[in-house]
This record gives sequence, C-alpha cells and structure tokens, in this order.
Amino acid sequence: MSKIPVYFMPGLAASPAIFERIQLDESVFEMCLLEWEIPHPKEALSDYALRISKKIKHENPVLVGVSFGGILVQEIAKHIQARKVIIISSVRSNIEFPKRMKIGKTTKAYKLIPMKLILNIESLAKYSFGEKVNKRIKLYEKFLAVRDLNYLQWAVESVILWDRNKVDENVIHIHGDKDEVFPIKYINSCIVVKGGTHIMILNKYKWLNENLPSIILED
Repeated sequence: MSKIPVYFMPGLAASPAIFERIQLDESVFEMCLLEWEIPHPKEALSDYALRISKKIKHENPVLVGVSFGGILVQEIAKHIQARKVIIISSVRSNIEFPKRMKIGKTTKAYKLIPMKLILNIESLAKYSFGEKVNKRIKLYEKFLAVRDLNYLQWAVESVILWDRNKVDENVIHIHGDKDEVFPIKYINSCIVVKGGTHIMILNKYKWLNENLPSIILED
C-alpha cells in the first residue's frame, strides 16, 4: 500500500519548523512541508494558491494548514484534488472572523498596522517585557521565517479581505477553546482542543500526534 501524502502549510510568515514536533507513522504517511513564497505585486490570493499548488508533487494529498495557512490550503483545494483538507487554529469562512477583523475590513484599519515594528524582533527584545513575553518573543523569532515587508502587508490584507462567506462542510476544523486570534465563540463547528491557544501546533502537539492519524484516515 502506498503512503498517504500529507502536506503541511504553516501560519502567517511562519517557518515549516512549527511542525517539528508533529510525528506521523512513517509506514502510513509521508509528511511534506510547504513554505511561504514572496507574493508578486498585487497578486490575488487565488493566484498565489495556484502557484503554491505547483509545489505539491503527489496526487490526492491531504492538506493541513495552520491559521493563515488554513485559509491558503482551502484556496489550494480549488486548484487540485485533495483527499482531505484539515485546518488548525483557522477559519472556514470570513463569517467566523472576530468583530475587530470585520471592522478592520470596513475601515481599512489594517493598513495602519506598523509592519516594520513586527518584523524588527531584535529591537523589541532589547526592552524587558517580563519573562513570559520575552519567551514569546524568542519563540516568535525562532519560527518567523518571512521577514519581508511586502509579504506581511500582502498576507494581512489577504486574510482581512478573504471573500469566502460560506463554510465548506467538507473541511475538517481543529480549534482550541482558548484561541485568542479566532475566538471559538465565532466558530460554527469544529473539533475542540481543550486549553488550545492560537499556537497549539507548538504546545498541543501530543494531542495532534494522537488524533491526526485517525482524523486523516476517517471516511
């Protein structure tokens, strides 16, 4: 029996290293990691998804996406035949966005986000925010792969302006009940991970390692 190819797409600007603790049985699954590329000027999300889909070398793969990567794999699935689409810490439509994101779309407030400050982690780390925040900054520094201003502006705008307004019931959604970016109260239906935050791919990896195989294999 041939192995089931499982392609993983990280979250916004993140490195595929966020999946370093995810382990699937190598006799059953073949793990493949996708990476962000710099978008072309004014590139539509659907065109970007088509471009990334060319990196997928297997037929009928399972697509797994985290956060913005979850949005992207749903767009990729428009271009290729996918065995299954699984999103983690993400949304299945813009209806599930929190109010602040909906307001951001209307007011275009997302254009005011200081992207340069977000990218300049080293300068943030010079200030003492306390042990917990400094740990988060170190984690952020380790897993932030794309430090390109154009990418970041494009990515934030692509999320805010995502035009899918109907949930695809075939997309499997895994979500933490403590997610601070996409609060669970706005999510229609999902597999709930108790205590899972927006970065549960890093700290709830044991739950994912135990449950992902059966979720993938389920008919």
